[in-house]
Amino acid sequence: MLTTAATPSAYPPLNVQVHTPRLALLGATDELLEHLIPAVRKGIATEPPWPFDDPMSLYQDGPEREWAWLRGVWAGRGRVGAGFWRLYFVVVVDGEPVGIQDLIGTDFAAFGTVCTFSWLDPDVRGAGLGKEMRQAVLHLAFAGLGAREANSEAFIDNTASNRVSAAVGYTPNGANWATRRGEPAELNRWRLTREQWIEHRRDDIDLVGVDDCLPVLGIESVR
Repeated sequence: MLTTAATPSAYPPLNVQVHTPRLALLGATDELLEHLIPAVRKGIATEPPWPFDDPMSLYQDGPEREWAWLRGVWAGRGRVGAGFWRLYFVVVVDGEPVGIQDLIGTDFAAFGTVCTFSWLDPDVRGAGLGKEMRQAVLHLAFAGLGAREANSEAFIDNTASNRVSAAVGYTPNGANWATRRGEPAELNRWRLTREQWIEHRRDDIDLVGVDDCLPVLGIESVR
């Protein structure tokens, strides 16, 4: 059963944690990623709505899928600086890893904007965890890192993701395009300002290890 990473890391982003009454977001150490492999094996996309084309290789089966997923996380963890960073978290519920929640910042010092990416074990979808994960990582973004705005995108037929965005206070922000299975597909864009987040802010979410992480991300002070 996992409640935290076994050993603190010398690398501050891996020590960041977010805790809600239902789940924890733990910095995605290699140890935690290994615990998540069974969920990765179950997550292959076999029917619509198709997800993004992504380094996770959602359409591959067998060990190649796991290798591609790990390489994608490792590459993302290593690309961190003031101009771009991506924080990876393993989602833990009742001591069991059930998914990934990412927080991404591009030119954060200048714009204060973030976006998110997530996926869940197919066995635990539909129980409200997607909303809880999003609220947790938004708390980190706004309360912990001082973000001004959060953005999200979801394919127009991804009902679950679009519902989560609406439920936590995002407002529609136009449309975009991306590929899935190599074919173009339309996206809904969503926007959440700091002022909108404050209206929905929760008081039962705790942050761990954020201050030590700020210099790694090029954040001099929290607004």
